[in-house]
Amino acid sequence: MQLIQIVQQVAPLPDASLEKIMEQVRETAFAKNHLLMRAGKIERNLYFIKTGIVRAYAHTEEHEITFWFGSEGETIVSMNSYVAGKAGYENIELLEPCILYELKTEALQRLYQEDLHIANWGRKFAEKELIKTEERLISRQFRTAAQRYKELLEENAYLLQRVPLCHIASYLGITQVSLSRIRSDIR
Repeated sequence: MQLIQIVQQVAPLPDASLEKIMEQVRETAFAKNHLLMRAGKIERNLYFIKTGIVRAYAHTEEHEITFWFGSEGETIVSMNSYVAGKAGYENIELLEPCILYELKTEALQRLYQEDLHIANWGRKFAEKELIKTEERLISRQFRTAAQRYKELLEENAYLLQRVPLCHIASYLGITQVSLSRIRSDIR
């Protein structure tokens, strides 16, 4: 997905404001399995996904818990670093080779000060990220594993073709055995 499309899907910007953002972005590529962000580190960049798929996960004592997948057109950001300037709690791993658009948080914050349209764009960006997080939380708290799997099929079926089932199971909050059982029941 092209950068202009990604930026404009957050909130439309006038051409002059869009150009200011475009000037601050650089395209970069990383290999599959690259760890783009690490828990416990302040992240100084945010990324927009041109091609590829990534996952966000955190470690527990026993295992990793995947809590987000991102693909073409989505933003990779450590909200704790972006909003509060603090170390993030997530790891971001590339599940495919990825081409990303990189934007330094400091440059974006400067643009917020200089351009009201970009500042409003940033507010819309943060609001949309909050809504996505709230939807994931509600799904995890109020839906059964089978309901969460059906929702995944309806909204993001492509994940089943591109993501290992162990990560899908972790994302759904179940074991791979339970995922196999749910998949067989649905068939």
